[in-house]
Amino acid sequence: MSAARLIFVSFGMLLFAPQRAWSWGQPHHAITKGALETLPTWQKELLGAEFEALAAKHCMIPDNVYSDKTNAKFAAMESSPGEVYLQKLHLPQAEQIVNRETLRYFMQKAVDSIKAGKISDAARYMGTICHLIEDFGSPSHTVPGDNQFTLLQQFMPPTPVMEGKLLHGPIENGDFAVSIADYHPQLLGTSVEEASWRLLHRVHEGIINARSTTVPIMQALYAGDAASVEKHQLRAATKDAQIVADAMHTILCIGADRFEAVAKEKCERAGISTFWPMEAVHLYYPQSHFFSAPFWGHAFSNVVMEAGVKAMPLRLRVADKDGVLEKNFAEGISTGMGKALTFHLPKGVYHRFKAMAGLQAGIGDKGRVEFTVLGDGKPLANAIVSGTESAHAFDCDVSSVSLLQLNVVTRGLDPKSNYALWAKPELLK
Repeated sequence: MSAARLIFVSFGMLLFAPQRAWSWGQPHHAITKGALETLPTWQKELLGAEFEALAAKHCMIPDNVYSDKTNAKFAAMESSPGEVYLQKLHLPQAEQIVNRETLRYFMQKAVDSIKAGKISDAARYMGTICHLIEDFGSPSHTVPGDNQFTLLQQFMPPTPVMEGKLLHGPIENGDFAVSIADYHPQLLGTSVEEASWRLLHRVHEGIINARSTTVPIMQALYAGDAASVEKHQLRAATKDAQIVADAMHTILCIGADRFEAVAKEKCERAGISTFWPMEAVHLYYPQSHFFSAPFWGHAFSNVVMEAGVKAMPLRLRVADKDGVLEKNFAEGISTGMGKALTFHLPKGVYHRFKAMAGLQAGIGDKGRVEFTVLGDGKPLANAIVSGTESAHAFDCDVSSVSLLQLNVVTRGLDPKSNYALWAKPELLK
């Protein structure tokens, strides 16, 4: 299909359905098919005839709730009575907990159906999850409040041939195949509670990846460069397929109660250094959450920013049997004074929170900071650390905690040296 024909067809679809948040369309089939091909043989056999149907039909159930009333129930939720077309199955909501609950609900439905031997029902619920993941990771679904790109076009004025056209369809629709043949699906958990939480953060990766493709696709559309449009669409679709593969693999493992020992062992720990805190609404930091010390900026994952401009590896003074030494950390969060970082936790899954907290060796030597860990608003532990002191090892009981919060505040000395680090923050079962 030519670029011009693709644009015409997509725009026509939008004109005839102005109330819908149109999704990938044909790419849904390609992404789902690519993901399912990576599943182990036993899972393909468990799905049986539904294996082909998942990519051919079931992944489109949330879009077809008006025309396919028989299957519409597999894209409905008891918490949204009377809603036939659930927008939260297509567009990421601002609140992480809402998105996570949607994933949890349909994963539980799929798992329960497998356990009951109702593979046909399970596959349909799985199709709804595929659709949600793929829509959230679509280049057309990831700009908050601008689903049709009328605002973005004010920043990027269209060429005459594109002027006045809604870009949602042209940005995402295409006719391509998705192959991730070398990908090995990851187990996201051994329970729905755990797996839906981990899946949410995998979906966040897909959203951020898709956002990086939206502007290049628009530029390619303006230039009439169909090859570049497809290249960037495939970047988003490939990531989506990997996340879909993880989700489908995990649901089948939990439903069949069948886990590989190594994969199960990896789930004993969850590092949260790359997870978006709840303060980052829609997965970006609003200006209200910027800090002024030790520099003007926001929190960073796995690096510390000297003066807010130079990325440096995380480095703390750590005490061990041989004395105090400086140690680099691959995982961690660097943050500023007075801005909390809050993470919601899956219920009853993890029991300990651990982290090394201190000031960046070298540039943080003149600082002094109080670190506090809170659970559901109540202090669990705190420590005041000066820049030349060894980092404090936090080990907190979070077995009954729903919201984990990390706070840092200045305690005198030089606020411009308060390069506070939460190194290797992790949750343990």
